[in-house]
Amino acid sequence: MAKESYLVGLIGSGIGPSLSPALHQREADRQGLRYLYRLIDIDVLGVAPAAVGDLVRAARDLGFDGLNITHPCKQLVIEHLDALAPQAEALGAVNTVVFEEDGRAVGHNTDVTGFAASFARGLPDVPSERVVQVGAGGAGAAVAHATLTLGAERVTVVDALADRAADLAAALNRHFGAGRAAAATPDRLAGLLSDADGVVHATPTGMAAHPGLPFAAELLRPGLWVAEVVYRPLETELLRAARTLGCATLDGGGMAVFQAADAFRLFTGHEPDTGRMLTDIAEMGAVVESSAG
Repeated sequence: MAKESYLVGLIGSGIGPSLSPALHQREADRQGLRYLYRLIDIDVLGVAPAAVGDLVRAARDLGFDGLNITHPCKQLVIEHLDALAPQAEALGAVNTVVFEEDGRAVGHNTDVTGFAASFARGLPDVPSERVVQVGAGGAGAAVAHATLTLGAERVTVVDALADRAADLAAALNRHFGAGRAAAATPDRLAGLLSDADGVVHATPTGMAAHPGLPFAAELLRPGLWVAEVVYRPLETELLRAARTLGCATLDGGGMAVFQAADAFRLFTGHEPDTGRMLTDIAEMGAVVESSAG
């Protein structure tokens, strides 16, 4: 049953610039809900990512209603939960934990639906026979599932950790069918991108705390679409380089909104207004980039 007061939080590394608190709290304010969203930054606390289990237990003991989980804890948190929703179990990654009335901590993944909704809205008609994805971590698993669900014929997952890319590709092939996914290392990116319809970037590179490009801008070319999961800033260096070439692009703002909306629904039982939330993130992103300038 929906309540009128909620305490939630975000566990991750370098999350001080996150717009999630404002996204959740603005929507809660419009709905007349008392809603407090706390940042639980492992860097500020001086603890290792493996401490996520202790943080989840502490949040449950302190009366939190739920938690969002981000880099680098989306996979590490799983062993500390009581149950997983089917999608989170299939992905092996959790970005939302709900503390149920019986005290159980249940893991969900709203990244899949978040990216799928954003992609369908922002790049509805692009070709997707051959997609390259850079990043095979927690967000990468969700995005690859979403991309194949949306109809991509084949996704090649590129990661500096070869075993991680291979494991994700194998899991995707088990779920979607043999030949739908492959794994590769970054040294193959030039050849892969020359034949690809589009590239999805799913690593932290480009975030405020991790500036830079995930790969050389020279590997981009006109006609290649580029989708980004990073949303702060909304225009990353990768998107800026792609737009200069005339590439169709998708920033991470839509994914941030749609996954936040799904998490808000799980935490509160109230239906969020994604249109208002999309306006919110555009306004907040403009303020951030103006301040940076």
